[in-house]
Parts: sequence; structure tokens; C-alpha cells
Amino acid sequence: MNYGLFLTFISLISPMQIDRRSFVKSTGMALGLASTSSFDFLNLLLDQSGYKMTTLRNNVGIFEERGGTIAYMISDNGIAVVDTQFPEQAKHLIEEIRKKTDRQIDLLVNTHHHGDHSAGNIAFKGLVKTHVAHRNAVKNMKSRAEQNNSLDKVLLPDINFRKDYSATVDGETVSMKYFGPAHTDGDAIIHFENANIAHMGDLLFNRRVPFIDKSAGANIANWQVLLEEAAKHYDDDTLFVFGHSGNGHKIQGKKEDLKAFQNYLGKVMGYVEAGVKDGKTKEDLAKVEEIPGAEEWKGNQTRAINAAWTELVDEK
Repeated sequence: MNYGLFLTFISLISPMQIDRRSFVKSTGMALGLASTSSFDFLNLLLDQSGYKMTTLRNNVGIFEERGGTIAYMISDNGIAVVDTQFPEQAKHLIEEIRKKTDRQIDLLVNTHHHGDHSAGNIAFKGLVKTHVAHRNAVKNMKSRAEQNNSLDKVLLPDINFRKDYSATVDGETVSMKYFGPAHTDGDAIIHFENANIAHMGDLLFNRRVPFIDKSAGANIANWQVLLEEAAKHYDDDTLFVFGHSGNGHKIQGKKEDLKAFQNYLGKVMGYVEAGVKDGKTKEDLAKVEEIPGAEEWKGNQTRAINAAWTELVDEK
């Protein structure tokens, strides 16, 4: 390899311009390419596209760019995709799929209706055999699109389910399960059973303050129950994929992360309930940067506290 080129690359990465995590990641990428020729190395550098694809188990992996995490399965005889981010990001994933196979996409699933998980659906128009989501997610997608007068920019699932649904893609069973209202009233967990990978969507924000959509039927009390039931339903080897994570935290994990997030939600509810009894206002409670007993979820707690207040006070 041309180490002059390598050093030039390193010199372009200023820690003053990017955070430490990005710097380490970029430096590690360069070191990992140290055995390539200078020509190949330069081509690889120029081909970095801002998104990341990671194979987890079997043919199942995750796609990260902008929006909620996408899960995918790509094999010679089957393709499944869970969530779509936004149109531009969805096109990036489709381009990567097309590098491997020209076959039609067998299955597209949305974990719920929010735009950072479903706005990219439209990029899959005409490319998908079967498109599935929970019935409330479909209802919410359609309702939001009608409110925004943008139905022509939305690709709605053609199959909806009430409690459970499953499909087989190249021998892999993709099962979908609804545990009730939580982040919204239409979130489902998508399980690649053979690979034993469960996509939680926004049912889990790993060490990141969650968005709790009360306007779409969110229920924090049941969310805690859901996480308890999910921990029982899936086994100890299940790898969970999360919709979002905080800086420096992983986008996938194990049951311990479900328990930790369940604890966070419980502590938020307890904090607000105690504050109401003490006569504090919603604005007073929202001034904190962390919730006692769940300090790993650092940052502005306003949206979580507002949702808890709505559930404990306004909806009573």
C-alpha cells in the first residue's frame, strides 16, 4: 500500500471537525485497508457513501443511515426488508440489493408508521411482492398522509394484521407480533426466527430519550408490560435490533437492554407521579437532564416527561 496516501487520508480527518467516535471509526477503516493496493484503497475511500451495512447472523443484517434502523435479509432465493427510513436512504439500500441480485423483493415490513421508518416505502413501489404492517400502523400512515395531502407520495402496506402474522422467505420464517399500544398503538416486533434476530423498531430507544407519540395512541404503562412480555417470549440467544440509540451506544443488544429501558420508562412515570403529588408543574419536572434511577438515559427529558404527564394527569 502507498502509506503516503494513507497518511494524507489521516491528515484530512481532524478531531476538531468530527467527534471522537467518528474519528476512531474512520481511522480504523483506514488501518483495516492497509493491505490493499494504493489504487484499490483510493477507490474504496471514494466509495464511502455515508451509510453502513452490517451482517449480523446468517443472511440477516442492518442498514444505518438517516432514520430508524433497517433490518434486511438478502439471499440468492429471497429478500426481506424491515423499515425503509426516507426515500433517498431506501434507494441506497435498493442499490446495494441490486448489486447482489435482480430478484423481486419478497417481503417488506414496517414496524410502525412514523416517517423515519416508512417514508422510504415509496422507493419500493413496484419492487415488492408482499408488504405488511399492523392494522393500526396502516391506519396511521393513511391518516397522516391524508392530513398532509400526500397520499400519492406514500406506499401503504397491502396486508395488515391484528395480533400475529408470518411469512417464509427462502426458508427463513419472518414472524410479526403485536403486544398492544406502547410507542404508538401500532408497533410490532419483527422476528427472523432462524437467525433469531428481533427488530424492535421504536419499541426500544437504547440509552436515548424516546419519542412517545400520544397523538397515535402511545401508552407508557403498557409499554413496560410489553417489554416484560417480549423478554419472556424471545429466548436468551435472541439478538434485538433497536430503532435508535444514543451516541456511543449500540443499535443491537440483548434482553438486558429491554430490562434497562423498561426500568427507564418506569422511573419516568414514578418521577412524574411523585412530582404531581408534590405540586410541581410539568415545566418544573422537565428541567432535569436525567431521571433518578435511570441515569444512562441522559439529555433533555421534556418529551418523555410531557408524555408521562399526559398519561398520568390529562388522561385521568
